[in-house]
Amino acid sequence: MLAKAKSTRAKSPAKVAQRTIEGEVRTALAWLERHGSKRTRDEMEPRYGIRTDKAFGVSMADMKTLAKQLGRNHELAGALWDTGWYEARMLASMVDDPERVTPAQMDRWCRDFDNWGICDTVCFCLFDRSPHAFAKVVSWSRRRDEFQKRAAFALLACLALHGRTADNAAYMRCLPLIEKAADDERNFVKKGANWALRAIGGRNPELNAAAVAVAQRLAASAQPAARWIGKDALRQLARPAAARRVAAGGRVKRRTPSPPKSSP
Repeated sequence: MLAKAKSTRAKSPAKVAQRTIEGEVRTALAWLERHGSKRTRDEMEPRYGIRTDKAFGVSMADMKTLAKQLGRNHELAGALWDTGWYEARMLASMVDDPERVTPAQMDRWCRDFDNWGICDTVCFCLFDRSPHAFAKVVSWSRRRDEFQKRAAFALLACLALHGRTADNAAYMRCLPLIEKAADDERNFVKKGANWALRAIGGRNPELNAAAVAVAQRLAASAQPAARWIGKDALRQLARPAAARRVAAGGRVKRRTPSPPKSSP
């Protein structure tokens, strides 16, 4: 009997690409596992307030190193995100291509936000470069989930900090969103609203005056959360460093943030 002839049919490029992405994801997860530490993992919640059930305990410095090695790759970013691992999702925000991010992807990832570290890093590194960013600030500000609602204000703060637009009107339209959310007592929402208010107030003199006016109204509120947001914003905006930033045009250098002792 003749030996069965080997198939000469060409492999599908899509299937080849998928296998390549799957291999890169496995390699990345293995790298993260090797560079993780129990000490870092155990400190995530008590020290930084980051709650997650899927983390290797990798430092931000190591994640930045791996992100540079991987380079920009939209498909890989999506596959990393789908693993559900904390560090893989942080990596996804660092390697994704902002020009290929869609509104549907932004909503899908936002629904997965379950801690402030992921929420803020995705907004800081990726989402604020999207042309859909301001639209998402508006829509997410109506969300009920704590971290999805925080995402609206974290994204707004990042837009203000990185100077993606010089249009003061875009930020003026967002100030009422901050006032509307100011009575939300949840820690990560009120801190996000406060961060956005301070960032807008640091952009230029016109926005500073508008932000200060909002902060003054909130500081006089009978609602504890609103009162805290207003008083803290007024205190921060009165600092000399804030005045220097306003005079300099408000922009700050973009860099991947390291987790502070508490969320912004």
